Amino acid sequence: MAVPRILIAALRGGSGKTIVSLGLIASFRKRGMAIAPFKKGPDFIDAGWLALAGGHPCHNLDTFLMPSRQIHLSFTTRTLKSDLAVIEGNRGLYDGMDLEGSTSTSELAKLLKVPVALIIDCTKTTRTVAAMVLGCVRFDPHVNICGVILNRVAGARHESIIRQTVEQQCGLPVLGAIPKIKGDAFPERHMGLVPTPEHDWTERSITQAAHMAKQYVDLDALLEIARKAPDLDDIPPTLLPPLSHEGEEDASSPRIGVIRDAAFQFYYPENLEALEAAGAKIVLLNALSDPGLGDLDGLYVGGGFPETQAQALSANKGFREDVRRLAEEGLPIYAECGGLMYLGEHLVLDAVSYPMAGVLPVTFGFSRRPQGHGYTIFEVARSNPFFEAGTQVRGHEFHYSSVLKWRGESEALAFNMIRGQGFDGKGDGLCYKNTLATYSHIHALGTPFWAEAMVKASASFQQSRLKA
Repeated sequence: MAVPRILIAALRGGSGKTIVSLGLIASFRKRGMAIAPFKKGPDFIDAGWLALAGGHPCHNLDTFLMPSRQIHLSFTTRTLKSDLAVIEGNRGLYDGMDLEGSTSTSELAKLLKVPVALIIDCTKTTRTVAAMVLGCVRFDPHVNICGVILNRVAGARHESIIRQTVEQQCGLPVLGAIPKIKGDAFPERHMGLVPTPEHDWTERSITQAAHMAKQYVDLDALLEIARKAPDLDDIPPTLLPPLSHEGEEDASSPRIGVIRDAAFQFYYPENLEALEAAGAKIVLLNALSDPGLGDLDGLYVGGGFPETQAQALSANKGFREDVRRLAEEGLPIYAECGGLMYLGEHLVLDAVSYPMAGVLPVTFGFSRRPQGHGYTIFEVARSNPFFEAGTQVRGHEFHYSSVLKWRGESEALAFNMIRGQGFDGKGDGLCYKNTLATYSHIHALGTPFWAEAMVKASASFQQSRLKA
């Protein structure tokens, strides 16, 4: 298998990887090409933008959260019908958790044998750009850096000096030179770009990114490089992971609600696909406007920014009370980060307290600095609805929320944190009946038993209702 593919990397975060990736994806899509977008690392916001530009779900590839074989399988499966795969890297090309860079973008590039286009922020520098590029090329000769895209170029003279130096000293083509672009087509917040559900002019932003790429990047040269990517090993069809639940809908399938609105938007596509593959029917909900949960057998509340919608969430009393009522009845509920906050009693913003679902005895506030940031590892220490005791799970966290009040004890938390902050620095995983809420986000390709447990619990709840 030799799907054309390119990986967009940089020397550091904030260099312009996302906007360039968006521009490339949208530009190639305008040519009538089928694009498979991917995001390296644990990320929901950039992935949402990449999916919008590609008109196709963006899948994450993460060497910490999932085994290498699963990455290979996922990438191979999801590019079968694509003309081009575009992978956006994260942080700097060689940045990772350890000295070996085992979780870095460069390791992903080697695993998938994908050519790398290196974006360089040229602000206040000229010939030093070539030195940085040459350093990246020689740092690991097994990484196939195939070209350079200059970003934030000050003018024609600035571009000429850098372009000639890079091409002469590094032997690499300069695939594009993007000037400093004024405007605010992609507004940012503390976690990067503002999520697409909160952004009223998403299509205009994507159009501007496409115009930028078409005007300043040599798309044909980049596509030619992508088409020269070497073969990947073939994967036997029997080993391919299921993409989704196929076939006629079974009336007995447990119905799992997924709250997806402007407040809760952080879901890996693979997680929802895994629930469907395990036999569930996904029912999308809106906590801002729906009157209640309806007929459900389970509930999945992902992360997001409930603080930006606190007033509307609080005002929808019927929905909040329905969540609390069904939690009392034993509805299986799994919640991550923002979902954890929603299941608490109150969110306090600027000295105003907003009532939430009230399933868990917690009041949350917010800090100016991240209270949890990065990869997590936890050991399942106590009984809970979805994880077996003794299991070790990998995830990630990024939140500014903090616990203001909690009528509970650390000894009651389901997880012991090995790495990461979790709920209180030592543990995570608040349980109440069949509800489990945690600050850690998990990925179904790295934690495949989660979806099966969620569907099993939902099916059991369904049966208990039928017998009642």
